[in-house]
Amino acid sequence: MAGRRKLNLTNDLVFKYIFGQNERKRVTLEFINDMTGRKEERAFTDLEFRNVELSPQKQSEKLGRLDIFAKLNDGTRADIEMQVFNYLFFEQRTLFYWAQMYLHFDALQSGQGYGRLKPAIAINILRHAILPGDELHAMYGLYNPTNMHRLTEDLELHFLELAKVRRKKVREMSRVERWCAILLDNLDEEEKEELAMMNVAYRDVFEAADKFARSDKEYQEYLARESAILDYNTNFVEGQQLAEERGERRGEARGEALAQARMANLFKNLQQAGRIEDFSAAMEKPERLAALYQEFGIE
Repeated sequence: MAGRRKLNLTNDLVFKYIFGQNERKRVTLEFINDMTGRKEERAFTDLEFRNVELSPQKQSEKLGRLDIFAKLNDGTRADIEMQVFNYLFFEQRTLFYWAQMYLHFDALQSGQGYGRLKPAIAINILRHAILPGDELHAMYGLYNPTNMHRLTEDLELHFLELAKVRRKKVREMSRVERWCAILLDNLDEEEKEELAMMNVAYRDVFEAADKFARSDKEYQEYLARESAILDYNTNFVEGQQLAEERGERRGEARGEALAQARMANLFKNLQQAGRIEDFSAAMEKPERLAALYQEFGIE
């Protein structure tokens, strides 16, 4: 069942290959139902993939966003994002994408009432942890903080933080924990066989990963993507450390926050200009970083 080549299933190219294909719709449906806690009569039974992601067309665009967007059988929209980059302001980022999904992509036509809007579900799978506590899976909605009344079920934001996974025996895992173990590939062959016997969707994941690994073309693109992810996240951490040091030297209480905001602004400008590589290079040369700030008029 396992391929000879080791694969990181949290690589967004691999994830999209496994979870974003029509021939494996049942895998994606199973994953969405398990993440949202829907089962029996409430379970989603079908989906239609929509091609709205910003996919990289060439290596120079390797930091593009790769999402899985689907319209479910009852009209609900679902967006699954494998978040491999440690972006700043991620909470605002996921709200922005949720709003785009809720209001656009044929959600409401001119003259139609608001009652025709369909729920939208954002599922964020993160390699890193951003939320407080040890909770592996968290769901956020619109609640009254006084009496915890939920205003509407149209908004669901799910966060699956893989950095918080704890090793367990397969039989002791929840459905969500099984998906985490599969994505992290921290299972031996016996455990994979056990999971494959429990659910055909799990078997399909293992077989798809094996097929991906055997393709020389797919595997080379995977390695390039892994390198880009490593470079970006390393530079992100180093950039944060540099910002902290500069803030301390200037004695500014808000030095870290201001530096991070400037860096996020610069990254956004470079991304729009198709110059992501300049960001990585600037992280290694402070003088280059200063020049880019000046070029884009970032104070």
